[in-house]
Amino acid sequence: MIRFSYDQVKEKPRRCQQIVQQVIGRWLGDELDQTTLSYIEKEVLRFAIRKGEAISPIEIEKYMKLSDKTVKKVVSQLAEKKLLIPASGIKRIRSYRLGDKVKNPM
Repeated sequence: MIRFSYDQVKEKPRRCQQIVQQVIGRWLGDELDQTTLSYIEKEVLRFAIRKGEAISPIEIEKYMKLSDKTVKKVVSQLAEKKLLIPASGIKRIRSYRLGDKVKNPM
């Protein structure tokens, strides 16, 4: 809870805004994961979000026009970060779905 007196809001509204922004920044900053994603990783996640169901590496290859080695590397990195979870297969994973860490905006 953030408290401001009427005088503070009236006389220094910009300062009150800054305090609120700082509190929100700290709150969201704690929640955000420190992992940074590459452009390709972000695009793969966007593709998975738009599709709304499990995606296969072959679909990613066709959609992004990448080699199979690059797609395997990116997908495995996303799986390590728990952003993609295997949807089928145990030894040979054929498809992936979004992990619980991904906040689906839809």
